[in-house]
Amino acid sequence: MSRLSNLVSRPRRTLAALATVLVAVGITAASGADFTANSANADTTFATGTLTIANTKQAQAIWTSTSDMLPGDPARVGTVDITNAGSLSGVFTLNRGTVVDSDATYKLSTMLDLVVKDCGDFSSGTPTCDVGDPQKYGGIIAAMSTPVGLGTFAAGEKHRYQFSVTVNTLADNNHQGKNSVVPFSWAAA
Repeated sequence: MSRLSNLVSRPRRTLAALATVLVAVGITAASGADFTANSANADTTFATGTLTIANTKQAQAIWTSTSDMLPGDPARVGTVDITNAGSLSGVFTLNRGTVVDSDATYKLSTMLDLVVKDCGDFSSGTPTCDVGDPQKYGGIIAAMSTPVGLGTFAAGEKHRYQFSVTVNTLADNNHQGKNSVVPFSWAAA
């Protein structure tokens, strides 16, 4: 008799042998020495920084007096201190808002010469505005139609800006008694 016919003639014995082999394999696999490891990181807290502008003349005019101006008079000068009061650095700009002229034909804003100087970073110390300070804008107020780049301010960085305005010598009698309301604002991104 062959082995195969032996297995077929005794099915119980064959099944018992097969079951024993399967149990032995199962026990061996289940009792095997499997190694595992775990690792975890602590919770991570995410937070955003701030970009805030401090303005020493918030909601105030930059100049103390701009009345009774004449062509050729000395410049009227005003200063404002701008600080990055936030925790992030930011690119700062100066913007001229919508000008309101008292006369639509003879607009005084077309005859006002403006110079804006950056007197420098004075995060520590007293600021001074000197002749050699960099000019950020120079021209007619009416022509200041795009934001003026002031550079990147680090957190806590503070600059003084000097504004000088004169009536252009080309202003004629048609500009007498006129006025222009000119808003300025600061932005950071």
